[in-house]
Amino acid sequence: MASFAAQTLFILFFTLFSAFFIKINGEFSRQSINMSTKRMEKVTRLRFYFHDIVDGKHPTAMQIIRLPNKTATSFGTTFMVDDPLTEKPKPTSKLVGRAQGIYAFTSQNDFWLLMVMNFAFSEGIYNGSAISILGRNAVLDAVREMPIVGGSGIFRFARGYALAKTVWLTVVHL
Repeated sequence: MASFAAQTLFILFFTLFSAFFIKINGEFSRQSINMSTKRMEKVTRLRFYFHDIVDGKHPTAMQIIRLPNKTATSFGTTFMVDDPLTEKPKPTSKLVGRAQGIYAFTSQNDFWLLMVMNFAFSEGIYNGSAISILGRNAVLDAVREMPIVGGSGIFRFARGYALAKTVWLTVVHL
């Protein structure tokens, strides 16, 4: 009987220690390089104008989902966009990039959008770089804050927030 107990204990300890050594000496146990957590964060402030044109001869936003039952807030309506970003409020001012992505009306009671956008820049030191925004846009608020969740090029690993303010708006019934 003692030999059975000894065998059982041996198998139990072997199994436990095998699992322990696999975890310690496996892929997830590599030594990490100690890096300083103190990093200088670079702050960039950009000002540009976003032109979202949903009708006319050359729309920059196209409705891709239209619900059969219209609601007061256009709930569920979804647009794909490729909007110009300009240096000044006039649409004819210098083009500095494009806003490309999707926005959708996400509230049954308010005019709120889910914004999934890349602001891709084409001028100056930002040429070829982009900022990624993912968040809620409360359209009727005077100033809206949306999170910057990443970027590319000079904005790689960007984080922060974008403030949006409507300068001019023509209401189109969807």
